[in-house]
Amino acid sequence: MARILFGDRWLDPESGKPRTCIISLINANSPMTLDGTMLGAAKVYARANQACIISPFILAGAMSPVTVAGTAAQTLAEAMAGMAFIQLVNPGAPVVFGSFASSMSMQSGAPTFGTPEPALVLYIMAHLARRLGVPFRSGGSLTASKIPDGQAASESAGTLLPTTLAGVNFVLHAAGWLEGGLAIGYEKFVMDADQLGMMQTFLKGVDLSENGQAMDAIREVGPGRHFLGCDHTQANFREAFYRSPITDNNSYEQWQADGCLDITRRANARWKRLLAEYEPPALDPAVDEALLDYMESRKEAPSDSGS
Repeated sequence: MARILFGDRWLDPESGKPRTCIISLINANSPMTLDGTMLGAAKVYARANQACIISPFILAGAMSPVTVAGTAAQTLAEAMAGMAFIQLVNPGAPVVFGSFASSMSMQSGAPTFGTPEPALVLYIMAHLARRLGVPFRSGGSLTASKIPDGQAASESAGTLLPTTLAGVNFVLHAAGWLEGGLAIGYEKFVMDADQLGMMQTFLKGVDLSENGQAMDAIREVGPGRHFLGCDHTQANFREAFYRSPITDNNSYEQWQADGCLDITRRANARWKRLLAEYEPPALDPAVDEALLDYMESRKEAPSDSGS
């Protein structure tokens, strides 16, 4: 039985305590193939009792059938084969059911994102993962756009909202993705982080505590008055609503006075400010030197991924 992941840790089924877990992404070479590089990496992680995300990477129409049901069936078969392989290497090693299914332009062959068919596949695979009793990876803020424009925003939303509603446990490529994953943009990263903040608030659900139901406020204000000055509003207004750090909700005149900045320019200013103000966490110089030496030695070592 696969262990249950807990954030970046897994819960030991014997002690019930969380332990550190390093996650590796293992992609199937669709259709219906796991190559030597991926299997070699999967063996290493499984033997070390570390988690693997078994994630078929599919462009429907080229690497799977063009239909939603056909793509879902192939994704399930490939993911289950990979998860079974992990259990053969090390029974009980932690696994994550992954799905990355995108459609493609049948005119150009280019991958497309934020379209309805991959969203349907995502919903199906999330249900299947829950039926199997394993965590599920999918989704993100995906786009084929080359810049953080309206296309990028709409396509990313078309992937991120199904990700949220399907109950994905582990989201890869959550922020910064451009040009089908070939590039990352700082502005796009900031814009995506803003959307992720909204989704996090959305996933908290409805507060049905005494404060959340706000009956005192309703009784205090009564018919025909406003809630701006009531005690409940004064006590909750700072945290009542999600506040975006980059959107503009002012009047047109105020927006003009502030320089007519669109969201991309505001995001540009924000990432530059964040980098300028960043303070790296303290790290022992000896540990830092040892880590750098290790990374250099691994770069120079011959590849053994197929072992």
